[in-house]
Amino acid sequence: MTEHLMKILIVGDGNVGKSSFVHRYVNGQFNKMYKMTVGVDFSVKLLHWSDKEKVRVQLWDVAGQERFISMSRIYYKGASGCVIMFDVSSSSSFLSCRHWKQDLDNKAMLPNGDPIPCILLANKCDLAQRVVSADSINTFSKANGFVTWMETSVKENKNVGEAMRRLVQEILSTRLSLDSFQPGPQDSVNPQLDSGGSSSRGVGCC
Repeated sequence: MTEHLMKILIVGDGNVGKSSFVHRYVNGQFNKMYKMTVGVDFSVKLLHWSDKEKVRVQLWDVAGQERFISMSRIYYKGASGCVIMFDVSSSSSFLSCRHWKQDLDNKAMLPNGDPIPCILLANKCDLAQRVVSADSINTFSKANGFVTWMETSVKENKNVGEAMRRLVQEILSTRLSLDSFQPGPQDSVNPQLDSGGSSSRGVGCC
């Protein structure tokens, strides 16, 4: 049995649903209580990808508040992929995605220098007060090198697992095409997390 280890960043403005997304994906539950992330939280989920492969996903939920952005370079190190999330009822959180993508591309890249795989998630699509159109998201996604984009609702559990499967699949395909999947920095991120637990609290958490 081959086990792949991948570090996936979850970034975006504050209060767009990043921590709730991670909690839903890892534990299958929706947390109604909002608690601001300080620094970064991390969780681990083990996927039985195929008969011969397992994928251990480390999810790094990076704080969206401006004062923490300067701290984030260390968190980007060794990242295999990224989720950039915004709130469809907040135009400012959508506009910020350009900054998040540029920041990501400057701080995390593949061994050949290309950007790491990144998916764009339009969260809170269950809300009636939507202000960002699907056409705008589609145009932005194509223009900025995202693998794809999806509408998600953490509350209703819409496309949470699907989005992560799509990103993990892209990361595995990218590694195969680079023929670089071997023990190295990307496969030895925080080995102390590589335990039997499904999730854990991380650096600088409140």
